[in-house]
Amino acid sequence: MPLLWLRVATVLYGVGLIHAMLMLRQRGERSGRIAAPAVGLGIVFHLVSLVETACLFGYAELVTIRQAESALALLIALIFTGMFLRYRTATPAALIFPLIFLLTFASAISHNPVGITRSSLYSGWILFHVSTLIFGYAMLFLSFVGSLLYLVLMRQLKRKQQPSWAARMPALQVVDEWGYKALLLGFPFMTIGLITGSVVAEEKFGAGFISDPKVVLSLLMWAVYLTLLYTRWSAGWRGRKAAYLASVGFVVAVCAWGANYLSKLHRFVAP
Repeated sequence: MPLLWLRVATVLYGVGLIHAMLMLRQRGERSGRIAAPAVGLGIVFHLVSLVETACLFGYAELVTIRQAESALALLIALIFTGMFLRYRTATPAALIFPLIFLLTFASAISHNPVGITRSSLYSGWILFHVSTLIFGYAMLFLSFVGSLLYLVLMRQLKRKQQPSWAARMPALQVVDEWGYKALLLGFPFMTIGLITGSVVAEEKFGAGFISDPKVVLSLLMWAVYLTLLYTRWSAGWRGRKAAYLASVGFVVAVCAWGANYLSKLHRFVAP
C-alpha cells in the first residue's frame, strides 16, 4: 500500500507540474483550479505513504536513498505550500515542481523495502544524520530558487518587460530575502548533519572516510554556502552576486546528492 499511495501522489504532483509549465506560457489560469487541490491531495497521499512505510518496515527504512528522495520531495512540497499561502503566488512552482515530481517518480519506480542492519544505524544516529541533511537540502534548494527568480526578474525589469507571471511575484527585495532566509535556515541543519555523519563514519570506517566522493562533494558544498554567508555578511553581497554563487552551490549540492549512488559509506543495506 505505501507504494500505491506514493504513485498516486506522483500522478497528482504531475498535475501540478503541468500547471507550472502552462503558467510559463501564460495559459495556467484555468488549470490552477484543478492543480491546487490536486497538489494538496498529493501531499496527503505522500505523507500517508511515508508513515505506512515506517509502520510496516520500521523507521530504519526511511534512511534508504529512495525513501530519502521521497521525504525530500514531500518537504519541498510542504514548504512551497507555505510560500503559496503566505505570498499568494504560484510562480515558483515552475522551478520547484520539476524537482518534486522527479524525486517522487524516482522513488515510486524503485520503491522496494530493504533490510537495514541495526548495527549500521548506531542507535538512531544515522536517522538523525539523514533527517537533518534532508531539511538542509530542502532549504538550500529553495535558496537557489529564490536566487534564480531574482536573476530572471531583474533581467525582465532591465528589458522593461513584465510577463503576467512576473506581475504576480513579490518585489525583488522580498525574493532576495527568500533566498537569504532559506540559506540561514538550511545551513545549520546541513552543518549538524555533516558533523553527525562524520562522527559515525570515522568510528566505523576510520579516517579514510574523508576520501569518499560523497564526503568530498558534501564538504565542498558546505564550503560554498559558508562562503555565500560570509560574503553576504562581510562584503554585503546581495542580489546578482549572491544569486550566482547560490547557483554554483546548488550545482555542487546536486552532485553531492548524486554521489550517494557512488559512495561506499552510504550503503546501509544488509547483505
